[in-house]
Amino acid sequence: MKTELNKLSPLARRDFIMRTAQTALGVTVMPALNLRAAAAAPGPGYGKAKNVIFLWMNGGMTHIDTWDPKTGETKGPTAPIKGKGGIDYLGGTMTKMAEVSDKITIVRSMSSKTGVHDAGTYIMKTGYEPRGTIVHPCMGAWASHFLGRIKGVTLPDSVIVNSGSAFPGAGFFPPASSPIPIANPQTGLQNIKQTSSELHFKKRVSLMNELDDSFRKKYQSEEVKAYTEFYDETMKLMKSEDLKVFDLAQESADTRAKYGNSSFGQGALLARRLVQSGVRFIEVQFGGWDMHNNIDQALGGTGQTMDSVFATLIQDLAATGLLESTMVVMGSEFGRTPDINQNSGRDHYPLAYSTVFAGGGVKGGFVYGATDKDGRRVADKQATPMDFQATIGHAMGLPVDEVVMSPSNRPFTVGDKGTPLLDIFA
Repeated sequence: MKTELNKLSPLARRDFIMRTAQTALGVTVMPALNLRAAAAAPGPGYGKAKNVIFLWMNGGMTHIDTWDPKTGETKGPTAPIKGKGGIDYLGGTMTKMAEVSDKITIVRSMSSKTGVHDAGTYIMKTGYEPRGTIVHPCMGAWASHFLGRIKGVTLPDSVIVNSGSAFPGAGFFPPASSPIPIANPQTGLQNIKQTSSELHFKKRVSLMNELDDSFRKKYQSEEVKAYTEFYDETMKLMKSEDLKVFDLAQESADTRAKYGNSSFGQGALLARRLVQSGVRFIEVQFGGWDMHNNIDQALGGTGQTMDSVFATLIQDLAATGLLESTMVVMGSEFGRTPDINQNSGRDHYPLAYSTVFAGGGVKGGFVYGATDKDGRRVADKQATPMDFQATIGHAMGLPVDEVVMSPSNRPFTVGDKGTPLLDIFA
């Protein structure tokens, strides 16, 4: 039976499995047979983004002071400024982004149930609410699963910049799908050089393989195989010429100055270099957005840095011809309260917030959705973190409806059945 099943085409096998599950278990394991891609075009923007740069604003970015400014009682400390194209206004500190706003789409109708930092981060980066029994993959790992390893380079498929960990990482996918963390873009990839001579290094590797050999033969599982491949890939990377991409000193002083000396600016520059070298998914983190106190002062530092770096990255990608195939995404755990608190700041607010998209087939000068006049509630086209993840996956050409079974035999999809925001694509 197994031999006959393997002779079927992939779609036929899925059809057989679905019908068997429906008959035996009363469930559907492949929604709508997952024939969307075969039956019809998957929609605008599909597969346009060969690379993604995910700019993560850690702490909860205030939507009213950046992408969704108001003029009433909840308005920010500085007056809104005009944008370009269909972008009516931006927050008062977004002067540089106003100049390139004809190249971005703002989604002003994000809404979530989660107002806690860790849980908000998790759901925005995976499309799933945290569960104690499983860790869900980040988008870079999903892309590696569906699209396979990047051919022709020894660099990893995904990288996280300004982070000491790869949270949430590969999730239930093999460890080789995990993003490599870069704690500091100025110093690049650390601990990659061998600490002994080539001869001693080879002897150590040979001894390790000899000790592991019996274990590998006895336990021939996918998990053991995955870890073996992970170590093999790491040793290839250690000797690769591709490592030069992490050396920002190869950029001109003028280019480095345009991005600024902040870790976020240099991280964005590194992200551009990684895109040029073929890395598929790069996340660049930037903290300082937990503005419970003195938001005016905080925006003068954190807000202006984000504004300048984001605009520089868009201009750089456009100038090098990479913006068309590179999607730049900006997101945060949640928004911040429309009302200023007693400490002249804003508190956590998941009911309404904004995200931003640029490049990778996305419309320029476009606004998707809206909040009410005070920025308290979504008034039009509500979008969820699941939709946010599904939109990125759709742009990368991933089959976001396809069910993948985890090692614990549980079904998952990109973005937990979220719906791609197709209106934002040209």
